[in-house]
Amino acid sequence: MPLANTADSYGAVARLFHWLTALLILTAIPLGLIANGLPYESSEQLAQKAQLFSLHKTVGVAAFLVAALRILWALLQPHPRPLHPDRRWETGAAALVHWSLYISMLVVPLTGWIHHAATTGFAPILWPFGQTLPFVPTSEPVAQAAAALHWVFTKILVASILLHVAGALKHVLIDRDGTLARMVSGRAASGSGPGPGWLGPALAALAIYGAGAALALSLIPPTEAPGTATQAPALSASGGNWTVQEGQLGLTVVQLGQKVSGSFADWAADIRFDEAAVDGANGSVTVTIDVASVTLGSVSAQAKGADFFDTAAHPTATFTATIRPGAAAGDYTAEGTLILKGRTVPVTLPFTLALDGATGRMQGTTTLDRRDFGIGAGFPDEKNVGFPVIVTVDLTATRD
Repeated sequence: MPLANTADSYGAVARLFHWLTALLILTAIPLGLIANGLPYESSEQLAQKAQLFSLHKTVGVAAFLVAALRILWALLQPHPRPLHPDRRWETGAAALVHWSLYISMLVVPLTGWIHHAATTGFAPILWPFGQTLPFVPTSEPVAQAAAALHWVFTKILVASILLHVAGALKHVLIDRDGTLARMVSGRAASGSGPGPGWLGPALAALAIYGAGAALALSLIPPTEAPGTATQAPALSASGGNWTVQEGQLGLTVVQLGQKVSGSFADWAADIRFDEAAVDGANGSVTVTIDVASVTLGSVSAQAKGADFFDTAAHPTATFTATIRPGAAAGDYTAEGTLILKGRTVPVTLPFTLALDGATGRMQGTTTLDRRDFGIGAGFPDEKNVGFPVIVTVDLTATRD
C-alpha cells in the first residue's frame, strides 16, 4: 500500500489524515452543541457542562493539529487528477469546497482556542501544556471577537461538510465512478487532464471567510475590557473631599481549579480623607457598586444569575467604612460593612495610599467568603466554585 499520492489515487498517509480529521471534527461539533445546550443551575450540572466543554476544546485542539499536518502533507503531494475534467463548473465547485474545508479545519478550532485563551476559567483543555496562547491576552474584547468568529465559521464549516458529503454521494449514486473509492480504499481511478487550478477556488474560499469574518465582527457589541483602569464610574458620588479620576474594582475566584478574574465597570466612591487622624480615624468612605456591571471571564452571565449575585433582585452593593491609620506610613485600613445580596457583613480592607500633592493613588486587597453573602449556595463543593473571593481596588483620586 503506497504511502504517497499518485496521479490516480490517494496514498495511505493522505487517507489516514482525511478520516482522522473527519472523526475529530464530527466529534467536536456535537460535543459543542450538547455542551452549549446544557443548563448549569446546580453544581452537578455545572460539572457536567464543564466536562463536555473540556472534551470539546480538547478534541478541537487535536483537530487543529491534525489538520495542520494534513494540509502540510497535501501541499507536498500530487493531487489525483479529476475524473471529469470536462465538467469545469462541477470540478471548480468541488475545488472551492475543498479549499473551504481546508480553511475551516484551521480557523474554526483556532478561533475557539483563542477564545479559551483570552478568557479565564471554566472547562480547561485536557492536556499538560497550559491554557494560554502566545500573543493572546486575557481580554474580554478579544474573547468576544474570537467567539463571534468561531460561531460564524462553524456555520461555514458545517455547510462545507454537507456539500462535500453531497458531492461524494453524487459520485457514488449518480456518476458511479471511483472518486470516493480513491479515499476509502486507495484504489486507483484514472483521470485525465488538469483540474481547474487552485488559485480561483482558493481566493473564492478566502472571500467567503472574509465575508463571514466581517459579519461576525459586526455583531459584537462595544464593550470595555475587564481588568483595565476605567474612567470615573457612571454612578455619581455625592459629598466627600476627594474625586475619583480613574480606577478598577476587581475580583478573582477559583472555578473548577482555574482562576477567573473580572471587574465591576460601574461604581462610585464618596471619599472623605485627611492625613491628620482625629479620634483614631482619617475619614470615611462609601462605595456604591452596580453589581450588574460585573464581567467575570467566561461566566459573566452565570455570575449575575439568581444563585450568585442575583442582580435582578439586588442590583447594587454598598461598602461603608471608617478609614484608620495602619502601622506604617502610607498604610491604612477601611473598616466597615458590605451590603451585598441583601446581607450585611463586616469587612476590613487594608490599603496603601501614596500622595503626590493633591493626587492620591490607593491600592488595596481583601478576601471575602462568598458563603457569607449566600452567593453560590447551590455550589457547596469548593472543587466547583471556590469559597474565597479576592477583591482588589486600585484608584487614583484628586483632592477637591
